[in-house]
Amino acid sequence: MAISLQKGQKIDLQKKDGSQLTNILVGLGWKEVQQKGGLMGLFKQKADVDIDASVIMLNANGKIPTKEEVIFFNHKDHPSGCVHHCGDNLVGGKMGGMDDSEQILVDLTRVPQNIDRIVFVVNIYNCVQRKQHFGMVENAYIRIVDKGAGETIASYNLTEDYSGKTSMVVGEIYRRGDGWKFNAIGQPGYDPGIADLVNRYC
Repeated sequence: MAISLQKGQKIDLQKKDGSQLTNILVGLGWKEVQQKGGLMGLFKQKADVDIDASVIMLNANGKIPTKEEVIFFNHKDHPSGCVHHCGDNLVGGKMGGMDDSEQILVDLTRVPQNIDRIVFVVNIYNCVQRKQHFGMVENAYIRIVDKGAGETIASYNLTEDYSGKTSMVVGEIYRRGDGWKFNAIGQPGYDPGIADLVNRYC
C-alpha cells in the first residue's frame, strides 16, 4: 500500500522488500477547477490551464552545474539518460493510460556523481498573459512509482489554497549516504515561467 505523505515528510526510496529503488516513474497530476458560466451560471465550464512539469538537477551547493541539468518539455532528456520527460500535456487530465497529467522517468543508477538533488517543479505557461494561477487547479499531486513493479510507493497531495501562486516546487529526490530519499515540499511561488524558477538555483 502506498504511503500518503504530508508536507515536509521525507521517506527512503525503497521497494517493498527493503532494497533500493532504481527505476522510478514520477507522476504529477492536476485538474482544472470547474467554473460556473453560461446561462445564469447553471453550466460549468473548465478553464484550460497549461501547467508544465520540469526537473532541475542540483549539485551539493544547491546550484545547477550546466544548462543540461534542466529537463522540461523542450529538453526532455539528460545526456546521461538518468532523467526523461515523457512530454507536455497542454490541458491536464490523463497521460499514458494513467491519471497523471505529466510523467518523468528517473534512473537513479545513471545520476552523475556531482548531482545531489533532483527537484520537481511546475509552473503555469503564459500565466501573466492568461491571468491564471494555481487557485484555478485542484487535486494536484505527485507520486513515486516503482517502475519495474508498476506500484506506487508514495504520493503527496497538495491540499492548500494556492490562489494567486503561479509556480510550485512540488518535491525532490536527494542523496542520503549510499541511498536516495524523497522530500514532499509543496512550496508555492510567483515565478511566471521556468526560466524564473531556474534562476533561483543559478
